[in-house]
Amino acid sequence: MTPSDVKATLSFSDGSPSMELPLYRGSIGPDVIDIRKLYGQTGKFTYDPGFLSTASCNSTITYIDGDKGELLYRGYPIEQLATQCDFLETCYLLLKGDLPNPQQKGDFVKLVTNHTMVNEQMQFFLRGFRRDAHPMAVMTGLVGALSAFYHDSTDINNAQHRDIAAIRLIAKMPTLVAMAYKYGIGQPFIYPKNSLSYSANFMRMMFATPCEEYETNDVLVRAIDRIFILHADHEQNASTSTVRLCGSSGTNPFAAIAAGVACLWGPAHGGANEAALSMLVDIQRNGGVEKIGEFIRQVKDKNSQVKLMGFGHRVYKNYDPRAKLMRETCHEVLEALGLENDPLFKLAMALEKIALEDEYFVARKLYPNVDFYSGIVQRAIGIPVSLFTAIFALARTVGWIAQLNEMIGDPEYKIGRPRQLYVGASQRNVKPIGER
Repeated sequence: MTPSDVKATLSFSDGSPSMELPLYRGSIGPDVIDIRKLYGQTGKFTYDPGFLSTASCNSTITYIDGDKGELLYRGYPIEQLATQCDFLETCYLLLKGDLPNPQQKGDFVKLVTNHTMVNEQMQFFLRGFRRDAHPMAVMTGLVGALSAFYHDSTDINNAQHRDIAAIRLIAKMPTLVAMAYKYGIGQPFIYPKNSLSYSANFMRMMFATPCEEYETNDVLVRAIDRIFILHADHEQNASTSTVRLCGSSGTNPFAAIAAGVACLWGPAHGGANEAALSMLVDIQRNGGVEKIGEFIRQVKDKNSQVKLMGFGHRVYKNYDPRAKLMRETCHEVLEALGLENDPLFKLAMALEKIALEDEYFVARKLYPNVDFYSGIVQRAIGIPVSLFTAIFALARTVGWIAQLNEMIGDPEYKIGRPRQLYVGASQRNVKPIGER
């Protein structure tokens, strides 16, 4: 953080003395008012439900400009990373701070590849779940359980332990997601294959069976890799803040990441692509393309409970930069699989056209977001809707780890302790039961 010569002056109309607050400037983005001494000097807190106007930390990892529709990982535009790098290069960037050279990439890929297997006892732990358990319930348990299998990397204050845990988590998440999927459908687990790339290996573990050799489709592998890149980090969102808050207590990295997985499960966060596809299925069930007009009328009706999912974004007040990239991938996948005329996908494209042209949506900047397209892509690939958020968690794991490591290395870091505005009963005395 760079301190500014400018100070913010806070004054009170109740006669309390005013105070000066330091102002900090980041490399880009809004200035930040430092209120750490506010309570000590005034006895007052700030009130910011959802922390929408509060910077909880300083960070060098990800920057979002919602008005411009801009997303940067370590300063690199997401558009460049998604088209010129693969996921493991992006992982290296988020963890290390810069893109790898050929030697560094080779070493990093080898390190991750050699840690993709999980302890065989994880299979028996997995079998304790019901077959119809939601994959995110399973993943929350599996990721948290890693700390019971890998005791040598659970000290969050040990840099070497954090590095080991980071590699293990990035390497093993695809294996765990694939195991959760295979368990749910009753198929045998497929072990990782070191000769394949990270994303190709994931596809094989998901869709191969022992009956025949699995042939990877390069278009689908690139699509999955792009999904991973676009979801790798997204600043201080709910799950990332959860990981930081959980990790601030000193808990082990596996537990902190499990907390992020649990938070991501919420429909207002990681479940958005699942909700978007469910919306398309409902429209298709109720008449398909011919009924889009009626659906749009209901969306515009303020008294209607119908919501347009997969359009607009809480952060991006303009076009989601990830959506354009995912849209390209969406069309590539549909063409490669011969699904351009699939009824559900034709419905999705018709809805997209209306949203991009209808003045109601354009004026409100309700453009298709990354969740709209990623849900379509995953369904086309053959991934069940219930697994969408687990794949999101797989991709976001590297961002969570980078954020956690950054927090631990910050000399100003403290255990998280938000304050509150108490509006309950003031102090009172307990009366004998007969007098109440």
